[in-house]
Amino acid sequence: MTITLASFFGLLGGLLVLAYLANRFAYRTRVPDVVVLLACGILVGPVLHWFNAEGFPLVMRGVGTLALILILFAAGLELDMRRARKQFVAGTVLAVLSYGLTMEGVHLFCMRALGMTRMASLLAGAVLGCMSGAIVLTVLEQLELRAELKTTLVIESSFGDGLGALVVGVLLSLISEGTASHTSGGAILSGMLRGFVFRFALAFAIAALAGFLWARLLPRISNKKFWQVLTFAAVLMVYSGTHAAGGSDLFAVMVFGATLASLLGPQSFLREFEVEFSATDEGSQIHSFHSELAFLVRSFFFVLLGAMIHFRGLREQIVPSVGILAVILVARFVSVHASRIVWRGTTWRERELATMLIPRGLITAVLALEAIEAMPNDLMFFPSLTFALILLTNALGLVATVRAKGIAAG
Repeated sequence: MTITLASFFGLLGGLLVLAYLANRFAYRTRVPDVVVLLACGILVGPVLHWFNAEGFPLVMRGVGTLALILILFAAGLELDMRRARKQFVAGTVLAVLSYGLTMEGVHLFCMRALGMTRMASLLAGAVLGCMSGAIVLTVLEQLELRAELKTTLVIESSFGDGLGALVVGVLLSLISEGTASHTSGGAILSGMLRGFVFRFALAFAIAALAGFLWARLLPRISNKKFWQVLTFAAVLMVYSGTHAAGGSDLFAVMVFGATLASLLGPQSFLREFEVEFSATDEGSQIHSFHSELAFLVRSFFFVLLGAMIHFRGLREQIVPSVGILAVILVARFVSVHASRIVWRGTTWRERELATMLIPRGLITAVLALEAIEAMPNDLMFFPSLTFALILLTNALGLVATVRAKGIAAG
């Protein structure tokens, strides 16, 4: 079907109305809006054939990456270390342990059960190991949970996005450097550790310095028009500058947001050093503006993703996706219970919620597109597998939120 420019703008307007209604629907029913948007993409794509998203692979990746930049920056703004010092260790341990065990479990499953090569299975594990912080944060806002439990899960979900982007970036750099599938596991692990430390340290240094400088500049421009646009430009420059320097670009965006959240506002510790700040809360204004942008871009992305799906490929990947979901659940169960050493005072129902609340979403889809571009012959089936896991994990998250009503009542 040929779409004119006027029709395209009409569809875009209708899409935004639909995304708003899906978001309101999610707050009332706890059904993630991602599921509604994907279903609409399937309707306009493979069902009605109104739109063919396969002709826009670069647009898909660009829109998805932009949405991920905005979401990670907003997640960083949620990580105000002044208010989360006590739960920071617990959330970080849970995030690292859960991601590491899930990545290794999916890696072994893909190698043994699906017959994939070592590098391709490692890349698949790195992509599918991270859950969507954007979905988790939305769900947690709707639940009445203990403050300690909610803060721990917020820290974990926020940190998990950046961790997944960091590890996938390390693997992609190893592949671009010529690391082959027949390379020994020890050599791959050594290269991953070196790349991880380097990209992490470089991204953290660049983002923290940029956040400090921007926090110093904000009091001078926050009373001017369009200062939010300048902050958005700063986010994009941090992303591109870190990428050019060889650091983890997506992780740097999150650290940039966390630095601003910790430095802005009347409670900033920099006031002890007589650093100038305005009395207004720029942090909440920045968060609101970039959340609106993220809502626009991610809605468009998920509809495009749904329009890309082939029913035949989806049917072929149902059994492997169920197997990977079982691996993810086992790894998550072990992680939640093992992290009780630093995550004290939780009940069985709270640990059950933490185990089942593992939705995959935007970050999984974007990282999957990058993985397919790096290894197209080994990961031709990956779009359908990723789509199936997004649906399955969000359905499991819906069950978790329904059962979480008992926690609030208790």
